[in-house]
Amino acid sequence: MLTQHGHQVVFATPDGKPGACDPIMLSGIGLDPWSGIPVLRNIRVLGLLLGANADARKAYTEMLLDPAFKSPTRWDRVESRDFDALLLGGGHRARGMREYLESIVLQRITAEFFADEKPVAAICHGVLLAARSKRVDGRSVLYGRKTTALPWALERKGSALAHVGRFWDSDYYRTYTEAAGQPEGYMSVQQEVTRALASSADFIDVPESDPDFKRKTSGTARDALKNDRPAWVVRDDYYVSARWPGDTHSFARTFAEVLEAKAA
Repeated sequence: MLTQHGHQVVFATPDGKPGACDPIMLSGIGLDPWSGIPVLRNIRVLGLLLGANADARKAYTEMLLDPAFKSPTRWDRVESRDFDALLLGGGHRARGMREYLESIVLQRITAEFFADEKPVAAICHGVLLAARSKRVDGRSVLYGRKTTALPWALERKGSALAHVGRFWDSDYYRTYTEAAGQPEGYMSVQQEVTRALASSADFIDVPESDPDFKRKTSGTARDALKNDRPAWVVRDDYYVSARWPGDTHSFARTFAEVLEAKAA
């Protein structure tokens, strides 16, 4: 959607090599309890519910062929002054995600974009990276801002299903888990992001008064190019945030609008 609006997209990875989607989410194979059994593993139930849908798989296939995706830059070679905006993608699971979320380099770069008042978009766990990025006063760049992120309700629901479907890897949907003595959900995306905000009221989740509340919070309904009803996106000036893959069309469209407004 961004390239269709005339924007040039540059990808960045830890080592400058092309990234790759988690094959479990891409195929849906590995999310059901019989996934370790030959032949039966191709039968998907939870895999169809939780894995990437046809639109996402098609978009991913197209992205793999894009010259920019095939030739990313390294994180440590990114200079914020060379770019007009920053998009922080999401994901889950300790393997692969912690390197991203805990990167001092990315936290510095993110803080620079906020300091320069350049557009920033973050979705799912990408909001957690923003929350960990600090201003010169030591506070999060999200302090004083309105944001959403992966809500604990969805993270908990995914974790519960993983305990059944992927029981040998039950924390598949939890990037961070609670230590002894910590209450349930303490290390969830929502709760860590909220701790970085000026007020818990600045974490904006779908209100029960929303006419599409059930659709937006089901964890199964996803938006589409011409259907925003399942989506939930929060915009605070030039900062845009969203929760999960079900928000991506609306998320991208809103970010494109921010870029155009900033350019104007």
